[in-house]
Amino acid sequence: MQNNRFLHARRIFLGLGIVLGLGLVGCRTVPITNLTPDAQPSNPSQIYRFTARFDPRDAGFVEGSLTPTIVIDQKPFKMTKSPLGEKIYEFEYQVPAGVSEVSYYYIATYQVQNNGISSRREEFSPLQRSSIVGRYVLQLEVNRGPVGARISIVGRGFTPSDIVYFDSTPVRTVFESPNSISFYVPAVETNRNYKVSLGSTVGQSPVGTFRVDAIGGGVEGGGKDFPAATGAISGPLTASPSSLNLRTGEKVSVTFTTPVTASSREILLDVTTDVPESVIMPEVVVPVGSNHVTITVEGGRPGAGSLFIKGPGTRELTVPVTVK
Repeated sequence: MQNNRFLHARRIFLGLGIVLGLGLVGCRTVPITNLTPDAQPSNPSQIYRFTARFDPRDAGFVEGSLTPTIVIDQKPFKMTKSPLGEKIYEFEYQVPAGVSEVSYYYIATYQVQNNGISSRREEFSPLQRSSIVGRYVLQLEVNRGPVGARISIVGRGFTPSDIVYFDSTPVRTVFESPNSISFYVPAVETNRNYKVSLGSTVGQSPVGTFRVDAIGGGVEGGGKDFPAATGAISGPLTASPSSLNLRTGEKVSVTFTTPVTASSREILLDVTTDVPESVIMPEVVVPVGSNHVTITVEGGRPGAGSLFIKGPGTRELTVPVTVK
């Protein structure tokens, strides 16, 4: 019985020791604060800076004994003091080509002295990750405008295959440079907001919110002017010929006529098709002072479908297309 009581008391003592030990560990202040952003914009040198604050608070910490280290790809690198402030250290690392994410962690090595006895301490940060972003959107040039206005998006990493979306609908997009892309405000319902996003092969990125204003002809709206962009039906939009029968490689002239004259700015007609590989054609832009424009349409791959043309204040015009 005495042995049993002794063993029971011993178990209680050990249990309390573990609990107290866990409590002490939990109360320790981690001396490492990561200051590196989760995402860094790519640069031609492929050199990126990693920064952290090292602040050991152990009793008996020996000043000057701190050695900050960063471990990248299982390789340790000594960090140097940063001009950003006291206790901040940094390291510049050249990321190999093709790498889009860097995994790393920090080690704080230092000495503590208690009762005349020195000992070495090491503290580790959690595993960190920083993405190398080759593409990002900064902002819309403006956040409102009329139907037909050409709006720029400023950013980085744009490609000719990028498409701008209004809500979930793709709109006419123009690639200008890796740092700039623009789109034409489509013929949509006015006096409301639309979510603008940029789509690519890796998915869609939110850009912002754009309001489509209802503005009549001759009003400065920024970009190409659409007279009668108020949604009222001002007359029919016509095409001559009214249908197309082509052979692959054959070209034909098509004239589009609008019910109003482009007074102060060009009129861009919104043209889409359900057979994009069968139709080769440029943008349809009515010049200032005119109400019509003639373009050349070329037959592509064999197919049958339609062109769908819409202008401000007009009903959608359908032109049947057959390519043999």
